[in-house]
Amino acid sequence: MTEQEIVRNLAKESLIISTPTSDHDDSLWDRNKRLVRNIELICQLPEMERAGLQINRFCLMGATYFIDAGLASYLRSGKTKFAGCNTNSRDLLLLSTKIVGQKLSTVIDKSKINNINTIITESGGDFTQRPEAMILSDARNLDDIGAAGIFNEFKRHVIAGKGVSEVLESWKKKVDYRYWQSLLKRSFRFEAVRKLAEQRLSVAEHFMNQLRVENTADDIQELSENPAFV
Repeated sequence: MTEQEIVRNLAKESLIISTPTSDHDDSLWDRNKRLVRNIELICQLPEMERAGLQINRFCLMGATYFIDAGLASYLRSGKTKFAGCNTNSRDLLLLSTKIVGQKLSTVIDKSKINNINTIITESGGDFTQRPEAMILSDARNLDDIGAAGIFNEFKRHVIAGKGVSEVLESWKKKVDYRYWQSLLKRSFRFEAVRKLAEQRLSVAEHFMNQLRVENTADDIQELSENPAFV
């Protein structure tokens, strides 16, 4: 088994959470696999080749595998609820680095561990110039936009016992405060990924508008006011 495979398997153990019904919640591991796919493809973008970036693929993937280990630990302990988590908070990222040290200290050398942890912590900031941290940051932000982002948002609200109206209110607040515009402007380092994020956001906006229509029955209201179209 290669070092990369060992790191992957240990990360999987860290991300799967046992539930009160003795089942397993593997949603963070599923998200992690999606992040890995995203990063592998982002690294192949022509923009990356043109920039001539020197990327440590092993440490980038190691950081990706363990980026949400801190969140998994928090959820496992019951100290917080997923609905209230800022998955990019410094505290959770630092907890992830602690888990990296615990899990990988006998597997890979210290310099690699330090590099992985630096990528994890710097990916949470807006000013890092480390290529691996910028790529990981873009991949995580991209996952928060579009259909996958909506799914994650729904999951958080369902766990918190909220319904469609609360989801729509949360979305409205983000729109009112121009959260998405701010994210697109300041949180993507690579233009190709930013443009893809804009496309995904457009899809999400269309879906959320339709959800609002159905929740308020605006379409039924329109039919009642225009019986000729029935």
